[in-house]
Amino acid sequence: MGALLQTQGLTKQFGPTAALDNVTITCQTGHIVGLLGPNGSGKTTLIKIVNGLLSPTSGTVLIDGMAPSPATKARVSYLPDHTYFDNWMKVRDCVGLFDDFYADFDKAKANDMLKALGIDTAKTFRTLSKGTQEKVQLALVMSRRAQLYLLDEPIGGVDPAARDFILDTIIKNYNEDGAVVISTHLIADIEKVLDDVIFLNAGRVMHSGSADDLREKTGKSVDEVFREAFKC
Repeated sequence: MGALLQTQGLTKQFGPTAALDNVTITCQTGHIVGLLGPNGSGKTTLIKIVNGLLSPTSGTVLIDGMAPSPATKARVSYLPDHTYFDNWMKVRDCVGLFDDFYADFDKAKANDMLKALGIDTAKTFRTLSKGTQEKVQLALVMSRRAQLYLLDEPIGGVDPAARDFILDTIIKNYNEDGAVVISTHLIADIEKVLDDVIFLNAGRVMHSGSADDLREKTGKSVDEVFREAFKC
């Protein structure tokens, strides 16, 4: 087991504002990592840089030893924090798009997940609730045999009753030779699946390490430690 994702001194400036400030982290193969922080802490900026959608101002990112590039895009499965399919598309059109676009996409797995979620693939995207749209996107992202899964707020718009199913979907369907990074502020809902945690605040790493070690050291849950660290 080795480091699949590494950043060193990663900094991103938007004008005078540092969205990321000297961020150094490591994510190990086979681990599910919680990227945790309040709104505006830099979580989405970090994920976009790793996915090659933004360029850092300084510092480095390595995915399996490579800088973000077309080669790493083929290894990264990315779920953004917003819906991106056209409203006119049927769910089966979305499946077909992923099937055409990604060589590692497992169409049968995607259709099985959509069926288990009770989603009618003949429906158009515009007729689905926001939570159901997010379920469709997550099912497609998790149906790739990628190495690194970057999930930005995957349960933010999903009703609590569906969250356990979605977390089980993530656990059962990611490539065990890869890693999952989940960005969220709903820590109590995902804590049980996390191997490691990274706390970000104002673009800086406040804590990075094993979730179990944090709980043992503090005698508290990750959610409790987070609430204390970031209380208003």
